[in-house]
Amino acid sequence: MDSIMPIKVIKEQVLTGHKDSVYSLTAISDNRLYSAGGDGLVVEWDLTKPDSGKIVAKVNASIYAIAGHDNKLVVGENFQGIHVLDMVDKKEHQSLKLTQGYIFDIKRVGKNYWIVGAGGQLFVVSETMEVLHKAVLSNANARCILHLPKRNEVAIGLSDNTIRILNQDTFESCWQIEAHQNSVFTLAHTADQRYMISGSRDARLKIWEVDNFTLHKEIVAHMYAINHLDFSPDGQYFVTCSMDKSLKVWETRTFRLLKVIDKARHAGHSTSVNRVSWMSENRIASCSDDRTISIWSVNKS
Repeated sequence: MDSIMPIKVIKEQVLTGHKDSVYSLTAISDNRLYSAGGDGLVVEWDLTKPDSGKIVAKVNASIYAIAGHDNKLVVGENFQGIHVLDMVDKKEHQSLKLTQGYIFDIKRVGKNYWIVGAGGQLFVVSETMEVLHKAVLSNANARCILHLPKRNEVAIGLSDNTIRILNQDTFESCWQIEAHQNSVFTLAHTADQRYMISGSRDARLKIWEVDNFTLHKEIVAHMYAINHLDFSPDGQYFVTCSMDKSLKVWETRTFRLLKVIDKARHAGHSTSVNRVSWMSENRIASCSDDRTISIWSVNKS
């Protein structure tokens, strides 16, 4: 049997200031991070100055989804739509009213924004805020988006337990995977795009072969819902986070569990861990219903 490389984890920092659950994170660099949550605040964090989080936006509803790219931050305001902020001048440059429901995920795909939310809604919006496509994929919520560039497709996880695969250009449905026993909350792919990993409210990870979306492996990974997962920059590891209050670090090649990060072992979060970002080779950020963001130092040697 292959030996497992030991993983050491140290809690570096705890970032506080949000007044409600923190639902979303996006890392811009190994020292720069944005967060948003139930208090409607979008906060910028400089990890070299952890006590000086800056509020860059405030909206009237909770925020479940933010996405950063090219010095722009796209914010999904529940019951409204999206706001595009310039990360340099910290000002809103564009906005678009889209929906009276929740917005669960936003991804940049090519030059467009893909947005999914309550009632199975999908919106594809251009950089100029033109709605290019609008569809209802299911009566159940659409929860997460994954771009599969080698296939020129986009995968969407839904609360009807399925994953829908759409053509990136025509938006037509190509595949439907009967994936889990409950809502599909998170999707990611390995660096070589050989495998797609889905995480669900059923607490299971499923690894799918991207060529034909057949099931390669199934893992009972957590005690409760898997809310999110993210890969390390080198693709050799990934981290999951869960409603069971823990994070877990896995080896990509073998899909073996390497480390559990929780309150008992590492003074981890006290409530559901909602999102995780592998910021740099040796740094992970996580956010929680406990209103905090934790920064973890990961030593893989």
